[in-house]
Amino acid sequence: MPPSDDPFATALHTAHEWVRAVADGLDTDDRGFAYRALRAWMHTVRDRISVTGSAHLSAQLPEVLRGVYYEGWVPSRVPVHHGLTEFVTDFAKAAGVDPGEVGPVAGAVTSALSDLFSSGQLNRVFAVLPMPLYGVLCGARAELDELPPERTSSSDEPEVARLVLLEYRVRALGDAVAALVHGLERLPTDESGNRRTASAAQEAHRILLAEGIAHTRPRGR
Repeated sequence: MPPSDDPFATALHTAHEWVRAVADGLDTDDRGFAYRALRAWMHTVRDRISVTGSAHLSAQLPEVLRGVYYEGWVPSRVPVHHGLTEFVTDFAKAAGVDPGEVGPVAGAVTSALSDLFSSGQLNRVFAVLPMPLYGVLCGARAELDELPPERTSSSDEPEVARLVLLEYRVRALGDAVAALVHGLERLPTDESGNRRTASAAQEAHRILLAEGIAHTRPRGR
Protein backbone atom coordinates (compact mmCIF):
# COMPACT_ATOMS: atom_id res chain seq x y z
CA MET A 1 0.00 0.00 0.00
CA PRO A 2 1.50 3.39 -0.96
CA PRO A 3 2.31 5.90 1.81
CA SER A 4 -0.53 8.18 2.79
CA ASP A 5 -1.06 11.15 5.08
CA ASP A 6 -4.56 9.89 5.80
CA PRO A 7 -4.54 8.67 9.45
CA PHE A 8 -7.39 6.28 8.60
CA ALA A 9 -5.73 4.79 5.51
CA THR A 10 -4.40 1.69 7.24
CA ALA A 11 -7.70 0.97 8.98
CA LEU A 12 -9.62 1.38 5.71
CA HIS A 13 -7.15 -0.80 3.83
CA THR A 14 -7.53 -3.61 6.36
CA ALA A 15 -11.33 -3.38 6.22
CA HIS A 16 -11.19 -3.58 2.43
CA GLU A 17 -9.01 -6.69 2.70
CA TRP A 18 -11.60 -8.39 4.90
CA VAL A 19 -14.44 -7.48 2.55
CA ARG A 20 -12.34 -8.75 -0.37
CA ALA A 21 -11.82 -12.05 1.45
CA VAL A 22 -15.58 -12.38 1.96
CA ALA A 23 -16.17 -11.54 -1.71
CA ASP A 24 -13.72 -14.28 -2.72
CA GLY A 25 -15.55 -16.71 -0.46
CA LEU A 26 -18.85 -15.76 -2.10
CA ASP A 27 -17.21 -16.05 -5.54
CA THR A 28 -18.32 -12.56 -6.52
CA ASP A 29 -16.75 -9.32 -7.69
CA ASP A 30 -19.59 -7.35 -6.10
CA ARG A 31 -17.90 -5.81 -3.06
CA GLY A 32 -21.16 -4.11 -2.10
CA PHE A 33 -22.91 -7.46 -1.78
CA ALA A 34 -19.94 -8.92 0.10
CA TYR A 35 -20.13 -6.05 2.58
CA ARG A 36 -23.90 -6.51 3.06
CA ALA A 37 -23.40 -10.23 3.65
CA LEU A 38 -20.61 -9.58 6.16
CA ARG A 39 -22.66 -6.93 7.95
CA ALA A 40 -25.69 -9.25 8.07
CA TRP A 41 -23.49 -12.02 9.50
CA MET A 42 -22.03 -9.75 12.17
CA HIS A 43 -25.35 -8.30 13.30
CA THR A 44 -27.34 -11.54 13.36
CA VAL A 45 -24.61 -13.36 15.27
CA ARG A 46 -23.96 -10.39 17.56
CA ASP A 47 -27.58 -10.21 18.65
CA ARG A 48 -27.62 -13.90 19.59
CA ILE A 49 -24.55 -14.03 21.80
CA SER A 50 -23.76 -12.45 25.15
CA VAL A 51 -22.15 -9.07 25.75
CA THR A 52 -18.96 -10.85 26.76
CA GLY A 53 -19.05 -12.95 23.61
CA SER A 54 -19.38 -9.82 21.49
CA ALA A 55 -16.43 -8.23 23.26
CA HIS A 56 -14.20 -11.20 22.43
CA LEU A 57 -15.43 -11.47 18.83
CA SER A 58 -15.28 -7.77 17.98
CA ALA A 59 -11.81 -7.39 19.47
CA GLN A 60 -10.41 -9.25 16.46
CA LEU A 61 -12.24 -7.18 13.86
CA PRO A 62 -10.52 -4.34 11.99
CA GLU A 63 -11.31 -0.95 13.49
CA VAL A 64 -13.72 0.08 10.74
CA LEU A 65 -15.63 -3.20 10.84
CA ARG A 66 -15.71 -3.06 14.63
CA GLY A 67 -17.71 0.13 14.32
CA VAL A 68 -20.06 -1.59 11.86
CA TYR A 69 -20.40 -4.51 14.26
CA TYR A 70 -21.70 -2.30 17.08
CA GLU A 71 -23.95 -0.18 14.84
CA GLY A 72 -27.42 -0.16 16.38
CA TRP A 73 -26.39 -2.59 19.13
CA VAL A 74 -28.40 -2.48 22.38
CA PRO A 75 -26.53 -4.57 24.99
CA SER A 76 -29.52 -4.67 27.34
CA ARG A 77 -31.54 -6.53 24.68
CA VAL A 78 -29.15 -9.35 23.84
CA PRO A 79 -29.20 -12.20 23.33
CA VAL A 80 -32.46 -12.19 21.41
CA HIS A 81 -34.60 -15.31 20.86
CA HIS A 82 -32.61 -18.11 19.26
CA GLY A 83 -35.39 -19.09 16.85
CA LEU A 84 -34.16 -20.17 13.42
CA THR A 85 -37.01 -18.48 11.59
CA GLU A 86 -36.09 -15.10 13.07
CA PHE A 87 -32.42 -15.64 12.30
CA VAL A 88 -33.00 -16.53 8.64
CA THR A 89 -35.48 -13.69 8.18
CA ASP A 90 -33.16 -11.11 9.77
CA PHE A 91 -30.13 -12.29 7.78
CA ALA A 92 -32.01 -12.39 4.46
CA LYS A 93 -33.35 -8.86 4.94
CA ALA A 94 -29.97 -7.40 5.95
CA ALA A 95 -28.01 -9.15 3.19
CA GLY A 96 -30.63 -8.62 0.51
CA VAL A 97 -30.97 -12.31 -0.37
CA ASP A 98 -33.80 -14.83 -0.48
CA PRO A 99 -34.30 -16.89 2.71
CA GLY A 100 -33.24 -20.03 0.84
CA GLU A 101 -29.87 -18.44 0.10
CA VAL A 102 -29.07 -17.57 3.71
CA GLY A 103 -27.29 -20.86 4.46
CA PRO A 104 -24.84 -20.77 1.53
CA VAL A 105 -24.18 -17.03 1.97
CA ALA A 106 -23.72 -17.25 5.74
CA GLY A 107 -21.54 -20.34 5.31
CA ALA A 108 -19.29 -18.53 2.83
CA VAL A 109 -18.87 -15.62 5.23
CA THR A 110 -18.13 -18.00 8.10
CA SER A 111 -15.51 -19.79 6.01
CA ALA A 112 -13.82 -16.51 5.10
CA LEU A 113 -13.85 -15.24 8.68
CA SER A 114 -12.48 -18.50 10.05
CA ASP A 115 -9.26 -17.75 8.15
CA LEU A 116 -9.14 -14.19 9.46
CA PHE A 117 -9.97 -14.73 13.14
CA SER A 118 -7.63 -16.51 15.51
CA SER A 119 -7.85 -20.29 15.52
CA GLY A 120 -10.90 -21.61 17.37
CA GLN A 121 -12.52 -18.19 17.86
CA LEU A 122 -15.63 -18.95 15.81
CA ASN A 123 -16.02 -22.37 17.42
CA ARG A 124 -16.18 -20.68 20.82
CA VAL A 125 -18.79 -18.23 19.53
CA PHE A 126 -20.90 -20.91 17.85
CA ALA A 127 -20.76 -23.16 20.92
CA VAL A 128 -23.51 -21.10 22.59
CA LEU A 129 -25.85 -21.29 19.60
CA PRO A 130 -28.50 -23.96 18.99
CA MET A 131 -27.54 -26.60 16.43
CA PRO A 132 -30.02 -25.34 13.76
CA LEU A 133 -28.36 -21.91 13.82
CA TYR A 134 -24.91 -23.49 13.84
CA GLY A 135 -25.83 -25.49 10.75
CA VAL A 136 -27.02 -22.45 8.81
CA LEU A 137 -23.90 -20.49 9.74
CA CYS A 138 -21.86 -23.39 8.41
CA GLY A 139 -23.69 -23.40 5.08
CA ALA A 140 -26.79 -25.57 5.54
CA ARG A 141 -29.84 -24.39 3.58
CA ALA A 142 -32.96 -23.52 5.56
CA GLU A 143 -36.22 -22.79 3.77
CA LEU A 144 -38.75 -20.94 5.89
CA ASP A 145 -41.35 -23.66 5.45
CA GLU A 146 -38.86 -26.25 6.70
CA LEU A 147 -37.77 -24.47 9.85
CA PRO A 148 -38.43 -25.81 13.36
CA PRO A 149 -42.07 -25.13 14.32
CA GLU A 150 -41.36 -22.72 17.17
CA ARG A 151 -44.40 -20.54 16.54
CA THR A 152 -46.19 -22.24 13.64
CA SER A 153 -46.25 -25.89 14.65
CA SER A 154 -49.13 -27.89 13.26
CA SER A 155 -51.38 -29.95 15.50
CA ASP A 156 -49.87 -33.21 14.22
CA GLU A 157 -46.31 -32.26 15.25
CA PRO A 158 -46.59 -31.28 18.94
CA GLU A 159 -43.81 -33.59 20.04
CA VAL A 160 -41.31 -32.14 17.56
CA ALA A 161 -42.20 -28.63 18.67
CA ARG A 162 -41.71 -29.56 22.32
CA LEU A 163 -38.33 -31.14 21.61
CA VAL A 164 -37.12 -28.08 19.69
CA LEU A 165 -38.27 -25.78 22.47
CA LEU A 166 -36.63 -28.01 25.07
CA GLU A 167 -33.32 -27.95 23.17
CA TYR A 168 -33.35 -24.15 23.01
CA ARG A 169 -34.17 -23.85 26.70
CA VAL A 170 -31.53 -26.34 27.83
CA ARG A 171 -28.93 -24.39 25.87
CA ALA A 172 -30.19 -21.13 27.35
CA LEU A 173 -29.88 -22.57 30.86
CA GLY A 174 -26.30 -23.59 30.05
CA ASP A 175 -25.52 -20.08 28.80
CA ALA A 176 -27.04 -18.55 31.93
CA VAL A 177 -25.04 -20.84 34.22
CA ALA A 178 -21.85 -20.05 32.28
CA ALA A 179 -22.52 -16.33 32.70
CA LEU A 180 -22.99 -16.75 36.45
CA VAL A 181 -19.84 -18.85 36.79
CA HIS A 182 -17.86 -16.23 34.88
CA GLY A 183 -19.10 -13.57 37.30
CA LEU A 184 -18.03 -15.61 40.31
CA GLU A 185 -14.52 -16.25 38.96
CA ARG A 186 -12.61 -13.63 40.93
CA LEU A 187 -9.89 -13.27 43.50
CA PRO A 188 -10.79 -12.45 47.14
CA THR A 189 -8.97 -9.12 46.72
CA ASP A 190 -10.94 -8.17 43.62
CA GLU A 191 -12.79 -5.02 44.74
CA SER A 192 -15.01 -5.07 41.65
CA GLY A 193 -16.26 -8.55 42.51
CA ASN A 194 -19.70 -7.46 43.64
CA ARG A 195 -20.23 -5.45 40.47
CA ARG A 196 -19.08 -8.37 38.33
CA THR A 197 -21.40 -10.76 40.15
CA ALA A 198 -24.35 -8.41 39.75
CA SER A 199 -23.56 -7.89 36.07
CA ALA A 200 -23.29 -11.64 35.54
CA ALA A 201 -26.64 -12.18 37.24
CA GLN A 202 -28.24 -9.57 34.99
CA GLU A 203 -26.73 -11.17 31.90
CA ALA A 204 -27.99 -14.61 32.97
CA HIS A 205 -31.44 -13.14 33.52
CA ARG A 206 -31.43 -11.58 30.03
CA ILE A 207 -30.50 -14.96 28.53
CA LEU A 208 -33.38 -16.66 30.31
CA LEU A 209 -35.76 -13.88 29.32
CA ALA A 210 -34.75 -14.29 25.69
CA GLU A 211 -35.91 -17.89 25.75
CA GLY A 212 -39.05 -17.22 27.79
CA ILE A 213 -37.71 -19.13 30.80
CA ALA A 214 -37.59 -16.21 33.23
CA HIS A 215 -40.13 -13.49 33.81
CA THR A 216 -39.71 -9.77 34.25
CA ARG A 217 -39.71 -8.65 37.86
CA PRO A 218 -43.07 -7.29 39.00
CA ARG A 219 -43.08 -3.64 39.96
CA GLY A 220 -42.87 -2.76 43.61
CA ARG A 221 -40.46 -5.53 44.56
